Amino acid sequence: MLANANALILDYVCRTKVSYLTLAQFIAKQLPILPPTAYSESDLAFIIPRVLELSYTSHSMAPFARDLDYEGQPFPWNEDRRAQLRAELDAWYALAYGLARDELRYVLDPKDIMGADYPSETFRVLQNNEMRAYGEYRTQRLVLAAYDELMAQGMRPRLEGYR
Repeated sequence: MLANANALILDYVCRTKVSYLTLAQFIAKQLPILPPTAYSESDLAFIIPRVLELSYTSHSMAPFARDLDYEGQPFPWNEDRRAQLRAELDAWYALAYGLARDELRYVLDPKDIMGADYPSETFRVLQNNEMRAYGEYRTQRLVLAAYDELMAQGMRPRLEGYR
């Protein structure tokens, strides 16, 4: 659930449903959170190590790591590695929700599909921060590359009954 709740795809859905600063309970109940039964063993084998590495960066998270059968030291905080792991999870969830590549491109930046004069934007603050820090919209590049890699590997999450 942690990976699902942090996926850009779910963030996008929230942005389309919420017009206030808070997420009302009746809206939260409508969000497309995948149930535990939606995940196969291979899905969990992909997701859990990434969630573990993103979450277990402090000894205070050791109980969580043990719950995931990990007894090692916390993972070092490495911005590039974390960005890659998040991109891989975002790409996985894009596939799980059945998004085609162009639909994912639209979610990441509608102007990329609709043209520079398109009046809508989704992750403007993220995009602006990354343009300043990296000279590119790094999340978009990483998520699309991870999506392409998962497609090339033939990875298709088994979620047909949950779309």
